[in-house]
Amino acid sequence: MTVSADGLPETAAEPGAPAPPSGLVVVGHFDQPPGYRVERPRGADSWLFTWTTGGRGLLRHGSTQARAAAGDLVVLAPGVPHGYGVEPTASHWEFWWAHCRARPTWRTWLRPYDVGAGLYVVTPTPDAVHGRVEAAFRRMLADARWTGADAPPAPVAGEEPVAVAHGTAARELALCSLEEVVLLTAGTARKAPAQPGVDARVRRAQALIDADPAAPHSVRSLAEHVALSPSRFAHLFTGQLGQSPMRALREARLRHAARLLESTGLSVDRVAAASGFASAPHFNRAFRERYGRPPGAYRSDGPMVDN
Repeated sequence: MTVSADGLPETAAEPGAPAPPSGLVVVGHFDQPPGYRVERPRGADSWLFTWTTGGRGLLRHGSTQARAAAGDLVVLAPGVPHGYGVEPTASHWEFWWAHCRARPTWRTWLRPYDVGAGLYVVTPTPDAVHGRVEAAFRRMLADARWTGADAPPAPVAGEEPVAVAHGTAARELALCSLEEVVLLTAGTARKAPAQPGVDARVRRAQALIDADPAAPHSVRSLAEHVALSPSRFAHLFTGQLGQSPMRALREARLRHAARLLESTGLSVDRVAAASGFASAPHFNRAFRERYGRPPGAYRSDGPMVDN
């Protein structure tokens, strides 16, 4: 939850606590008591990722502030003055953290959660993913210690709570685990609220489309999933959502294609196929009509607005 920066508690650490240099991958796990605080008036050269597992934290980034509770991923972009510590009314703050250079594709996933000045608050995440996220951080801590000889070490309970990935392979392995954290949290948080007055069967059909837009959906297959006749389903869907099922499918496929263009290096032809379009020319026409630019220009220039 985003709150005002007024009333931020005084620091309990020396002002200007150093951050790891840009380019390093550093990961750790802390359980800190009341009074713990770090202040960096010049910010950091690297990104800071925090995942709370217990208690509550309070993080400030520029003039924006956020509280973090169990299951919240809070990310601070580089170059902005920041501070963080135990929330004043909390008994402790237990959290995983990682300093690193963020992979460019992560920004696409985090963008919907930007609450200002490069502070990303990814919440709420469903309980079902919490265990896997924590396991990814534990694996990141172990992988950061890999020397390149033999197999990477297995996570061990009670091991040293901070690790620095020195070798190239160790850094990449550690970043792969952090990428899993970003995908799991950003991909499951903040689901759109149910539209009031929309039939549950229509909502289920829309969820099927959104979950896998590239699948060979048809009016008949969607109707079968929600136990309606094709004609009754099409009439109900169009009347309640203002567009036909196939129009909704086309929009979902174009949104999916836009995300692939922003976050992958796939060719336009492969993006078209991965988004469910039968041919690249058809995809190019539809994409230009929806976004005002062909796919190649969209990838080069970036989106003009969130989509």
